Amino acid sequence: MSDLPPDLVNLRSSIDNIDAALVHLLAERFKATQRVGELKAAVGLPPADPVREERQIARLRGLADEAGLDPQFAEKFITFVIAEVIRHHEALTTGPADAGAAAGETGGEAPGGNIEQPAAPRAPVDPARQ
Repeated sequence: MSDLPPDLVNLRSSIDNIDAALVHLLAERFKATQRVGELKAAVGLPPADPVREERQIARLRGLADEAGLDPQFAEKFITFVIAEVIRHHEALTTGPADAGAAAGETGGEAPGGNIEQPAAPRAPVDPARQ
């Protein structure tokens, strides 16, 4: 049996459930963006849409602020997601083997080549999870 306080156990359980929900939501988001990429490729639209991306970043910064989440963290997170979506869309237009080259990657290098990739977002450390 655990010597941890019941409140801590309950909070961790809630966090685990939220993490699972986030993974499922991201999976649904990527299913939708995959369909978007297929439609864009079919009609010859480019993989990236900088105007929409900037609107999304601004919108999510606002939502984060309203929700009490650091807007800078929200921006880093959505920027990371958008970069991954664009990479998937590039694979649809150039083929999976060429998508890395389209993103600046070359043969013997680690993913990302010589271009700066967005760092994975980091939320503030939750002491309950340590």
